[in-house]
Amino acid sequence: MSASAPPFSPELDPVHELVTMLDLETIEVNIFRGVSPKVGWQRVFGGLVIAQALVAAARTVEGRAPHSLHAYFMLGGDPAAPIVYEVDRIRDGRSFTTRRVVAIQHGQAIFSLSASFQVEEPGLEHAFAMPDVPDPETLPTEAQVMASLGDAVPEAVQRYFARKRAVEFRPVGTSRYLRRGVKLPAQQLMWVKTVEPLGDDPALHRAVLAYLSDMTLLDTALISHGKSVFDRNLQVASLDHALWFHRPFRADEWLLYVQDSPNSSGGRGLTRGSLYARNGALVASVAQEGLIRLRA
Repeated sequence: MSASAPPFSPELDPVHELVTMLDLETIEVNIFRGVSPKVGWQRVFGGLVIAQALVAAARTVEGRAPHSLHAYFMLGGDPAAPIVYEVDRIRDGRSFTTRRVVAIQHGQAIFSLSASFQVEEPGLEHAFAMPDVPDPETLPTEAQVMASLGDAVPEAVQRYFARKRAVEFRPVGTSRYLRRGVKLPAQQLMWVKTVEPLGDDPALHRAVLAYLSDMTLLDTALISHGKSVFDRNLQVASLDHALWFHRPFRADEWLLYVQDSPNSSGGRGLTRGSLYARNGALVASVAQEGLIRLRA
């Protein structure tokens, strides 16, 4: 990602804020610093840490794009404090480059990420087909779905979906929201994109996709139990996250996020995701395991 963010007008605050947060400060060779939004959350959003760590790794690589990353969350991040990212240049090979990033706050490692970068080359191709779903323009936004439910949705949840965000979701099907408490198949489909253009830097689009890939994913593991991440009797947190980039894409154009959860056990839930461009190309794959702990 380029060192300078593209210009934005004042009315584009959520996207401008996200792009600014992804434009890390360089404080020394292989050491970068990032900040979090001031939104009153108790801990830093995991997708932001993933995206910032990817940006830090990419800042130490020339001429190669990332094809995969694997990350572990160790401690909840403090939104009030900056995050320092230390990059270890593990290997620079002829075709692949490997980087390890450790995120540090208050003298402790809160997160680690390993990323692999590859020289662009041709090869055999195949991919699962994109599901046949309605166009995003024909679907209501999450905020509109929540507003239509009225008093059936807690006020805190209504406020969360009503506030301005950099990323817009259009759920395919509303049974997840309309049938609260009902156990349904552990899968959901969402159209997703940023609410405003991002410019043409592919590194920025990859960072934003890493950011949004952590949204709604863990909640998929709760659908078959009739619960959601907003239930107060649950402790929910991401434990690890893996992301593979397959083909070029734009995060400011509609992507279909197909998610499912093959398993939950031992206080953990496993979730998977596939991201498709509007033309049907599979552009990225995601996997995540998260803590799903019942509170007394």
